Amino acid sequence: MENSIILYSCYFCSMLQDLKVIELAGVLAGPAVGMFFVEMGAQVTKIENPLTGGDITRQWKIENEDINAATSSYFASVNWNKKHLFLNYTKEDKLQQLYALIADADVLICNWKQGDALRYKLDFQTILKLNPTIIYGCITGFGDDVNRVAYDAVLQAETGWMFMNGEVDEKPLKIPVAIIYLFAAHQLKEGILIALINKLKTGEGCEVSVSLYDAAIAALANQASNYLNTGNIPKPIGSLHPNIAPYGEIITCADGKQLLLAIGTDKQFKQFCDILDCSFLSEDERFSSNKNRVKNRTVLMSIIYEKPIEFKGKELLDICIKKGIPVGTVNNLEEVFQNPQAQKLILEDAIGKRVKTAVFKITKPLN
Repeated sequence: MENSIILYSCYFCSMLQDLKVIELAGVLAGPAVGMFFVEMGAQVTKIENPLTGGDITRQWKIENEDINAATSSYFASVNWNKKHLFLNYTKEDKLQQLYALIADADVLICNWKQGDALRYKLDFQTILKLNPTIIYGCITGFGDDVNRVAYDAVLQAETGWMFMNGEVDEKPLKIPVAIIYLFAAHQLKEGILIALINKLKTGEGCEVSVSLYDAAIAALANQASNYLNTGNIPKPIGSLHPNIAPYGEIITCADGKQLLLAIGTDKQFKQFCDILDCSFLSEDERFSSNKNRVKNRTVLMSIIYEKPIEFKGKELLDICIKKGIPVGTVNNLEEVFQNPQAQKLILEDAIGKRVKTAVFKITKPLN
């Protein structure tokens, strides 16, 4: 078997090297789709508006960034290895220049406000006349029929994510990454790839669209099912899991290092109790099954929290890993990127550093 396959790392994949992509999108969701295709080897040309200084995220800088720099770290995060073209397509000659690029492209990525595609003469039907085989990928905020400006925080608020997130009895919190944008980007990537497969079979172009709202709802997963099947409205419980215990609880070790617990089976719980020298907990009927632990998690953790942890963080982590007990160290980003595995996921070019967005691998039979 070892000699029958060769591993292709999709970090620097060239499977789509002949694919031409035009990116008319800004901020995060659309550009994340464009960067995915760059990482797959495609030629991606990002069109930016010179009247506004280009993609607005060029100016979204944190406090310690150079105010005079041409780009921000935010912009760098999803714009690796793209060709950047500043083009004011509200002018007819520049629009014709853009049309020429689109006519030779395989994929167009955009995220218009309602009505803008028609106003700029860049709607799907117009583009289809220029290029009948184009895959027209479009991201909207709340769908085609809702005229609202859509930002990630607003979507997190309106689709239940903020209401569920945060500590008990504290104000709602958004997730500190624009996760709804990334959900939508994944949805659009999947749709475009399916459309490309269809194009190979039929030669036909098509429009692929997704709204941030739909992507956010689709990602609610078990939380949505819990509500739809039981009527339960999930409330903020911090990092805890509504279906599993102890899962999301954090313990502090002798050296101050924090470990998060993600114990999903009765066997794991018993082993963990044995390690901490509190086997009586796994024998207590209140904690002997996951169902009972979920019901009595507050009592359970009050006992565990009161017991001094005699292990240092790395020591306890290693013991748990060896026994197959799922726990994890609570790391800041400096600690994260000290890990050689994380370092392998860094991409760098003239505008900065970012992490790879396509981290799957593909194996191919040897000829």
